Amino acid sequence: MTAVSEAAAFGNLPAVGPAAVCMGVFDGVHLGHQALVAATRRAADERGVAAVALLFDPPPAEVIRPDHRVPRLAPTAENLRRLREVGADIAFALDFTAAVRDLAPETFLAALAPAIELRALVMTPESAFGRARAGTPDAMRVHGRSVGFDIVILEPLAGDAGGPVSSTRVRELLARGEVGAAAVLLGRAPYLAGSVVHGDGRGRELGYPTANLAFDYLPALPKLGIYAGHASGLGTRPGHPALVSVGVRPTFKDNAPVLVEAHLLDFAGDLYDRPLELELTARIRDELRFSSVEDLVRQMRDDERRARAILL
Repeated sequence: MTAVSEAAAFGNLPAVGPAAVCMGVFDGVHLGHQALVAATRRAADERGVAAVALLFDPPPAEVIRPDHRVPRLAPTAENLRRLREVGADIAFALDFTAAVRDLAPETFLAALAPAIELRALVMTPESAFGRARAGTPDAMRVHGRSVGFDIVILEPLAGDAGGPVSSTRVRELLARGEVGAAAVLLGRAPYLAGSVVHGDGRGRELGYPTANLAFDYLPALPKLGIYAGHASGLGTRPGHPALVSVGVRPTFKDNAPVLVEAHLLDFAGDLYDRPLELELTARIRDELRFSSVEDLVRQMRDDERRARAILL
């Protein structure tokens, strides 16, 4: 497939003109991603061009393994918003298909033109793209000399104890319930975005009405348990203090699906069918099975006290 015909498969690329570009999945836009965008911003300013972040959606891992889905730290729209917030002039999602995966890296970059005229490509030493991951920094440096762009190398950002700052590591921390450590790597609290749907009303019966969330993406959920956090409508911050449950409610059911529910402290109102964001600030406890509803309610009151001490 030629570069010209493949460019049409990319869809409507933004008409950017000359640009410095970084590329990736950018899930969660963690500190490592932010450093990459900052390097792209610097490269763009030095050349007097636009800073562009190109997000692959879906993640290449899902195209390489069609039976595999990658839990997301944030939906694509939020990742794009964050990329712009941390310094990209333009952030857009490119539909990553098997055809795109199989392009030679030189063909892929050529297919971005004429909408995007590449002047600098920002990469880390271990990054690679294109068919057989042939688009290494060394290979692209040679290619760039022949077609008029530079390679800018950014060393990967190390987290605490020398560990990498990566979306995979953030997911691992969340799976252990370590939302504070995840927040350090993200540069913000871990995040979930859904819409409020009707539940079975159990929380209201217990005196703790909850907003039950449904997701249009596969969220990277934290370890089952109770969390203190904040809830807000999409695009509005700061959020409202909330007690968040991620669990299966074992006191009432066996083998139930995982539910994400938020009890907004001191809130009265109708949230049904509205978008809701949750940011998780601290883990309060594991999910537990109680021998009686009374024991559960006593524990919920204690959870509320602890959440208030953290949030208010």
